[in-house]
Amino acid sequence: MRIVVALGGNALLQRGQVPDADAQAENIRRAMRALAPLTDDHEVVITHGNGPQVGVLAIESANDARLTQPYPFDALGAMTQGLIGYWILQAIGNERPYRQFAAVLNQTLVDADDPAFADPTKFVGEVYDEETAHALAEKNGWQVRRDGEHWRRVVPSPRPREIIETRLIDHLLDESIIVVCAGGGGVPVVRTGTGDLRGVEAVIDKDLSAAVLAHRLKADRLVVLTDVPAVMEDYGTDHAREVRRATPAQLRAMDLPAGSMGPKVEAVCRFVEVGGRGVAAAIGNLEEAQELLDGRAGTFVTAEG
Repeated sequence: MRIVVALGGNALLQRGQVPDADAQAENIRRAMRALAPLTDDHEVVITHGNGPQVGVLAIESANDARLTQPYPFDALGAMTQGLIGYWILQAIGNERPYRQFAAVLNQTLVDADDPAFADPTKFVGEVYDEETAHALAEKNGWQVRRDGEHWRRVVPSPRPREIIETRLIDHLLDESIIVVCAGGGGVPVVRTGTGDLRGVEAVIDKDLSAAVLAHRLKADRLVVLTDVPAVMEDYGTDHAREVRRATPAQLRAMDLPAGSMGPKVEAVCRFVEVGGRGVAAAIGNLEEAQELLDGRAGTFVTAEG
């Protein structure tokens, strides 16, 4: 099968964990040990988040007195694609030294008039207490919002329309090369009036970009890996239960957290809806990646349920 894997941010950095390079590299090594068996029998594309990493770089850039202005978010996103791509290539290459792997620095097209630019919602960077978050917001010109029990910076998150390098990725897969791409959803770009591409200040949801990419690549599966075993109905209550199989309509009818499970469900629903009969998507735990492919674990989503 042709599989697109969306690797959750928890695979790179646990919530509240100090974003040291050694800790992230070790987390990725564990994640690649879990993913490596998928590459033995399938064409695999690995996408990943970049929220904590782009947040670290943004703080460094904002505090660098040598700069007349901080680096823009499209540039920071490109930096994280290279950084995380390197860690993933090295880790999975050590697990499967006889395979070929490539990390693709890619751009993701968004609409210049997307309403998300006027309503920043995408969490980036580390978590803070409320007082610290507001102090940093005032100092750096940020916008911040509550994220569970903590506070984090938010930036615009426009809807992805197209992965610019899709044809290149398709060619690499045809050559039996495992591809790492669409890191952080891809570098956000818009088309100018002359047709040129130009970067914009935003961070794209990586799960939604993975859904667009999976559709364009005619993938058989979209697998969204996170730190929970499945989508949970009545999450946070005494009678919460795992949703094992569902249609997009059934998932959309559920009341899910907008900042965590919501985007993941939206991504798998979109992929199944546009892919139609024969494709499937799954949401579940990284450690059960192999079992997610055929519905033996996690939440398995098809047009038929």
